[in-house]
Amino acid sequence: MERLLADLKALLGPRTATSQAVREHHSRGEGLPDAVLPDIVVFPETNEEVAAVARLCNDARIPLVPFGAGSSLEGHVVPLHGGVSVDLTGMDRILEINPGSLDCRVQAGVTREQLNREIRSAGLFFPIDPGANASIGGMTATRASGTNAVRYGTMRENVLGLTVVTPDGRILRTGGRARKSAAGYDLTRLYVGSEGTLGIVTEIQLRLNGLPEAVAASVCQFPDLTSAVDTVVAAMQMNIPLARIELLDDMQMRACIRHSKLEGYGETPTLFLEFHGSPAAVAEQMDMMRAICDEHGGSAYIHATRPEDRTRLWKARHDVYFACLGLAPGKSCMSTDACVPISELANCIRETRADIDQTGLIAPIVGHVGDGNFHLTILFDPQDPDERGRADALAKRVSLRAIRMGGTCTGEHGIGLHKLDALEAEHGPSVELMRTLKRSFDPNNIMNPGKMIRLS
Repeated sequence: MERLLADLKALLGPRTATSQAVREHHSRGEGLPDAVLPDIVVFPETNEEVAAVARLCNDARIPLVPFGAGSSLEGHVVPLHGGVSVDLTGMDRILEINPGSLDCRVQAGVTREQLNREIRSAGLFFPIDPGANASIGGMTATRASGTNAVRYGTMRENVLGLTVVTPDGRILRTGGRARKSAAGYDLTRLYVGSEGTLGIVTEIQLRLNGLPEAVAASVCQFPDLTSAVDTVVAAMQMNIPLARIELLDDMQMRACIRHSKLEGYGETPTLFLEFHGSPAAVAEQMDMMRAICDEHGGSAYIHATRPEDRTRLWKARHDVYFACLGLAPGKSCMSTDACVPISELANCIRETRADIDQTGLIAPIVGHVGDGNFHLTILFDPQDPDERGRADALAKRVSLRAIRMGGTCTGEHGIGLHKLDALEAEHGPSVELMRTLKRSFDPNNIMNPGKMIRLS
């Protein structure tokens, strides 16, 4: 480690850090309180520097853990075995924007809000919105999606190509700018969602969208969860092209009303909706949605067409993490997600709500329910082993319930270190093939070891 530190300092100079404060900042992400200090933190700014760091670590058999905005929720950035945390926030350049082809290329440290500010003047936007101002590299590594996924897809559909540094320090380009290709194995899709276990993503070629001509939002409240979820299912079955459809249960609404000062709303299950298109198309979609809500007992149907009103609503939705912490000051938060076929959504959420109530824990439900994805924010005292145990067990049951209903243990958070058992339950013998891929791409197991899959 001493020799590696000397080599890294020779390579990067003051962009090599070993101070306690910097190491603590890189010891964990959000969502889980568990932390492990890296031995060294480096701040490369070019592909070549990342490749040089990888070569040094590979030769020394020292773990490498990529780090972006630190907003991941399943322990992805925790350096379980120490080693080197590779902070990519200095790689924050937008390399090219191609308005005519609706694509761009960015470095991994560019954040989604930064990108959207830059491309707005060209009439474009990048639709993937996981809530946090995450880095594009981190969103790629975790196969993020978010509130707009029901219409615009996930990172899987919006990444056209990548630049990746392999564990032994090679710089690879996958994919390209073409919207489709039948050439060879799809390495781009393999790296998207690999959680830093196969290589370090340093550049991303992204698909962009034109800004919609008209945008409107609506809010509707319901007497119970079943009515709200049945409304979602009906809207999806009628193929209404919703841009966003978010569910907040009564406990989550209580938290948001307090934290975000959402005056005029009751503490009941609520849908936040957004519509994109021409003015006529948006009006038609809103009318159709209003009729479905009415049919399922919806009330307090409120429109928000002014940008400032929409911003206030979606800011409240994006602040649910902090709103939940306000429900039990001093407690930690464990966030988990699951995704099921839309036909199973009502049953899965209903069973999950009953499960939460039996545990005695505070765990609001919020979800991108248009694609069957929902989240729990489980609050617990990390100093109380019994409470931590109940929280872990609840998260595990949510995963297994979703798998039993034909879904997945995670729609967008990823596996990290918290869902290793659930991945094996979901994929069974296929996990052995994943192990083979991991060993082939990273024979010395230096890339984010201990995440995604167990090697033994």
